[in-house]
Amino acid sequence: MKKIFAIDWWLVALFVIMAVSGFGMHISGTRCSHEVWHNWAVVHTLSSMAFLIAGIMHIQTHWAWYKSWFKKGLGNKSRVTAFLSIVFVIISVTGILLLALVDGANSGIGLWHYRIGIIMTIVGIIHLVKRFHILTKSLLRK
Repeated sequence: MKKIFAIDWWLVALFVIMAVSGFGMHISGTRCSHEVWHNWAVVHTLSSMAFLIAGIMHIQTHWAWYKSWFKKGLGNKSRVTAFLSIVFVIISVTGILLLALVDGANSGIGLWHYRIGIIMTIVGIIHLVKRFHILTKSLLRK
């Protein structure tokens, strides 16, 4: 399997773990013990850091697409991909701020991170569905 597809499959797996743990963390914050919330937070943080690294690698493999976007504008390029790229930057920045600078639980940035996370999940699923046939074909290639 080509490196680009291996990165893509890692992104799919990490995306699922990251989204489920993010929602789990949010739900457990209102209904469960702190220990349960903490476990969700650890899984979410680790999967998000791995997703950030894989996401950067994914962007690097598609850098020509981004260069063309910056030079010539979107044109007929996927607006879903462009929007997802912007949301990815915002969610990454808010996540890093929560991790490094802010006491995240019940903070304003934490709530914005959660809201943007919902948007990222929806747009990420749309992005994945539009490309899923390409990903599944990659499993058949050597």
